Amino acid sequence: MKLYGIPNCNTVKKARTWLEENGVTYEFHDFKKQGIDEATIQQWLTQAPWDKLVNRAGMTWRNLSDSEKAAVSDNASATELMMTKTSVIKRPLLFKDGTILALGFDAEKYQQTLKS
Repeated sequence: MKLYGIPNCNTVKKARTWLEENGVTYEFHDFKKQGIDEATIQQWLTQAPWDKLVNRAGMTWRNLSDSEKAAVSDNASATELMMTKTSVIKRPLLFKDGTILALGFDAEKYQQTLKS
């Protein structure tokens, strides 16, 4: 199981704490240090639309110019944005065996998904 995110994100911190407190073993993928490759994003896009993977409520998105925001309109343009500005990816993203288990953190969803 792999948890994607950035370590100083409060939501990622909550997810990591929940996983550790519940004895769930995971590998942490730090977008800031490790980046993200196109193949991984393409795999995610088979399971979630680009507008769910791009966090349009976050500061990274809000700090984009209007023209940069307008240029993100499909999988290809969203992929390019996610690869160049990894902080725009919705986080945390919990992934196991080729499947997105959770996008964002919700303790109830983690409980249902990981303890069932």
